Amino acid sequence: MTVHPDIKKIALDPIIAGERIKVSDERTWPTYDAADGQVIAEVPIANQELVSDAVEAARTALEGDWKRVLPAERGRMLNRVAAFLRRDRDTIARIESIDSGKPLREALGDVETSARYFEYYAGIADKLQGDTVPLGPDYVSLTLHEPVGVTAHIIPWNFPLVTTARGVAPSLAVGATAVVKPAEQTPLTALLLNDYLTEAGLPAGVYNVVCGPGDETGQALVSHPGIAHVTFTGSVQTGQQVMRSAASHVASVTLELGGKSPLVVLPSADLDAAREGIIKAIFTNSGQVCSAGSRLIVEKSVASPLLRALTDSIAAFRFGRGLDDPDLGPIVSAEQLSKISSMVEAARRSGVHVLFGGEPKRVDGLEGGWFYSPTLLQADDPFHPIVQEEVFGPVLTIQIADDFDHAIELANGTNYGLVAGIYSRDISSALRFAKAVDAGQVFINQFFAGGVETPFGGVKMSGFGREKGLEAVRNYCRVKTITARI
Repeated sequence: MTVHPDIKKIALDPIIAGERIKVSDERTWPTYDAADGQVIAEVPIANQELVSDAVEAARTALEGDWKRVLPAERGRMLNRVAAFLRRDRDTIARIESIDSGKPLREALGDVETSARYFEYYAGIADKLQGDTVPLGPDYVSLTLHEPVGVTAHIIPWNFPLVTTARGVAPSLAVGATAVVKPAEQTPLTALLLNDYLTEAGLPAGVYNVVCGPGDETGQALVSHPGIAHVTFTGSVQTGQQVMRSAASHVASVTLELGGKSPLVVLPSADLDAAREGIIKAIFTNSGQVCSAGSRLIVEKSVASPLLRALTDSIAAFRFGRGLDDPDLGPIVSAEQLSKISSMVEAARRSGVHVLFGGEPKRVDGLEGGWFYSPTLLQADDPFHPIVQEEVFGPVLTIQIADDFDHAIELANGTNYGLVAGIYSRDISSALRFAKAVDAGQVFINQFFAGGVETPFGGVKMSGFGREKGLEAVRNYCRVKTITARI
């Protein structure tokens, strides 16, 4: 086993009250280089006792040093975190690329986005003003925004640093504290982030990290009575369990549970732009994106030329290590690769037409890596599992629409509702689609449009609550109303 020198620098023990805590039972969980299947680190597993210690440390900080930090100073601290992330962007991106398998250019983008989260919410820290309520001349009534308490953050494996920053930055901006449980497949950057928060001057206990499997470490965290709010990104089934656990002590939750998001192409679209948008929508991070445009719905009059151009583009994809910045990197784990393969093979056996790909990919020199070919599947049955279920890989399901109304019907034909996209030069049709589609966000003529400032979250089985933008601040505040008779 050859471990990259950047990985060797990371302290892997749980972070509780600003200290690296040795795990007494010495149990560990391996994290892998997805490009060759080799173990790159053994991360100590935090048991229920350590999770409880982390929550108590966050609670102590909440009522102690952190409570006395002025909002403007909180903002300055978060701005420093953003600056430190940018300063070390190359090192952080290499670590993220190795741990998750994503191409280096995407990992560099993730570092910048993470820095931007801290920068954005730094600007909000001293602007959380309440309201006055006009009850008449005999009363003064006002509202205060207070931190909700200790917040738990269950982080997915596809965007480890970005998702951590997305939840932790607004939480800290309002004066709450955090306990983070990164995905067991990709824990490294959540651990590394602590170094930058400490360097920025945040008091001990404001940010705590406990690693381990979800059914042990994660369950202990979300069911802890000291947790006031849980932010979770992951599968529907796990999200439902998180909600049940949080309900036991009436903690609020934000759930982002993935999707099967449609990308519609109308005859009026710029087909070259649409082709580029489709590739970005489904093949970014090898399709391991909750908001991936995993269903292409194209009107039949333009289906043939679009699919030919799309096939030609993906046939030229380069594969390799994330650090080599390929067009398509590896899948995060052997388990995820097996899931993708099984779903595609079941679709093939049931008669779904495989237009391209449809099998694991052998990459010379990386025979132990977990690669999957970019795959195009044409499904005629709108109720087929490959249309309805999230694959979470580089697999695009194609549906042919008869006309505009049929495209909307197909777009709304699943139980998910995270995002939707449309390509059309007819802005009236695009806006009609945006109003009719069941989704939390709609992208017009560019997939993944928007940024840190734009609220993000789903409807239906994609979850509830909003992250990003000003809306995210609501997750981490509670409103207190004070009314006085005068």
